[in-house]
Amino acid sequence: MHTDVLIVGAGPTGLALGVDLARRGVDALVVEKAGELFPGSRGKGIQPRTMEVFDDLGVLDAIRAAGGGYPVGMVWQDGERVGEHQMFDPAEATEDSPYNEPWMVPQWRTQQILAARLAELGGEVAFERELTGLTQDDEGVTAHFADGADLRARYLVAADGGRSAVRRALGIGMAGETVDPQPMLVADIRLTGLDRDHWHVFPPRGESDGFLAICPLAGTEDFQVAAQFPEGTAVDVSPDGVRKVVAARSHLAPSDVTEVRWASDFRPRTALADRFRSGRVFLAGDAAHIHSPAGGQGLNTSVQDAYNLGWKLGAVLRDSAPVALLDTYEEERRPIAAEMLGLSTSVHRGETRRGDATRQLGLGYRDSSLTEETRTDPASVRAGDRAPDGTLDGVRLFDAFRGPHWTLMAVGTEAPEGPSSVRVVRGPVHPAYGSGLLLVRPDGYVGWAGETADGLPEYLARVGLASGARD
Repeated sequence: MHTDVLIVGAGPTGLALGVDLARRGVDALVVEKAGELFPGSRGKGIQPRTMEVFDDLGVLDAIRAAGGGYPVGMVWQDGERVGEHQMFDPAEATEDSPYNEPWMVPQWRTQQILAARLAELGGEVAFERELTGLTQDDEGVTAHFADGADLRARYLVAADGGRSAVRRALGIGMAGETVDPQPMLVADIRLTGLDRDHWHVFPPRGESDGFLAICPLAGTEDFQVAAQFPEGTAVDVSPDGVRKVVAARSHLAPSDVTEVRWASDFRPRTALADRFRSGRVFLAGDAAHIHSPAGGQGLNTSVQDAYNLGWKLGAVLRDSAPVALLDTYEEERRPIAAEMLGLSTSVHRGETRRGDATRQLGLGYRDSSLTEETRTDPASVRAGDRAPDGTLDGVRLFDAFRGPHWTLMAVGTEAPEGPSSVRVVRGPVHPAYGSGLLLVRPDGYVGWAGETADGLPEYLARVGLASGARD
């Protein structure tokens, strides 16, 4: 068997990458060790920047229909409601940031939506395919599976989680720290006795206790339980164990928990892989960085890894871009992952609120070798920045950007002739973009900007878009 890209792991990272490659016509296969998609709610928060990514990947409507906004927190004490608090700093949607609040969708539902989109595009997930090792050479990678079968790919992407078999096979180290020594229980349950309008918080009753939080999962009948335990506790994740902790820390009875649908335990920690690439193998998502769940950064950073890598693999495999383009994946994504690890740790420890930083709209690649800003007096949006939404001569920009193509913005100037595969939008000087020419990458960041077209042809050639390049 042979494929262009083998993606190991059918979590949000692997599925998002599979969708991005499928829409680019790249032959890719997603393999998953388990017999089904992950069944839990663990990564339930989708940040505004990831909503923009999902808009581009064609799943935003389904994501919005499947979830909802975050509820207000309700604090309980001795069976009484004692106060409310906002879980996130409020933010209004604006023309340049239409999805400015986090959206709650259980991880299992996000994965179902991405898997359905992958199937719609002709892709597939092969379940019960456990990778046991790999070898690589100058031409590709050979993956070895537990059933004795081998599969040959030109590139392999490890999206197989924090205990990544691919990362271990490559011998890539992962340095980190324990964010909190106190273990956590997380579970999906159904219950009676609590409203679905609030995120119910039960503070610790004593030093030997931990907090309990019960959050209604938007778009479902379920609640997510999160409970903290003293260091050294062996967490009981059985249905009876979940019922006992809910009853012990709230006014509810064990019988009020009518069903335990999924449960797991973990110890909040942070870790960053030493490298995100080894030859023809790339690490993405939790295989490359592990976050505390506080602040909802893990899934979002992971999906954006896939979004960064997808167009680059497509450019090399389909558009004859130089293979050196793939070097920019680690260059761009590892610093972002390190920054988000620090942020999620700070949120976990109560040092930073969930607000502008956690929305991820301000992340960018100004220092990337793939970024060229040649204007002498650029506006607020510069090369390397996220390209915000808005309108240009009546055209909504996100509509123009949507798809696997590059977009050339000509603002207050004429657009030069260029490859037919590059979409062109024209208009007057723009408050955010200023004037000049701005080339927007397929992942929604400005790659090149100039007052004139000087240097643009060379940049286009560098990313596989020289005149005559295939769409």
